[in-house]
Amino acid sequence: MTFEVEIGGRRRTVSIESASAGRYRIVVDGVAHDVAAERVGALGFSILAGGDGRSREITVAPAANAADVGELLVGLDGRLVAVSVDGRRRRSGPEGAAGSDGEHAVTAPMPGRVVRVLVAPGDSVTARQGVVVVEAMKMENELRTPRAGVVKDVAVTPGTLVEAGRVLVVVT
Repeated sequence: MTFEVEIGGRRRTVSIESASAGRYRIVVDGVAHDVAAERVGALGFSILAGGDGRSREITVAPAANAADVGELLVGLDGRLVAVSVDGRRRRSGPEGAAGSDGEHAVTAPMPGRVVRVLVAPGDSVTARQGVVVVEAMKMENELRTPRAGVVKDVAVTPGTLVEAGRVLVVVT
């Protein structure tokens, strides 16, 4: 499978092929890597890449909105990075990925603690506006709404402990 991936505003082409059980050939912008990968828990992977024999723990979680398919948060070495998979193709339609009708829930991408709530019910929000700040993996992450609308509900307060997938804010 080949993907277009955007990391920190930089687009890359990534191809992943299964080589054998638990082994993969990953090509990033034309550079090949042989990788051994094993799932660790619901969101994690243990990756062996290169010849140094070091294992790296990587977590991959859906971004703030479950409807925003392809938006991920990837944790590696204590850093949390937003990643968009096939973002350009997904957003090429007139409505974008989130569409324009109905409610959209901003959800916690992984377990954490709510640090700040940036909106209140009735507030108007723009697309990609920050609505909640959650601390996860020792980093503060601003979670954003996928589209413009009006905040219908805020289900958390500062200090609330949340599990992955918990609805934090609903936008209509």
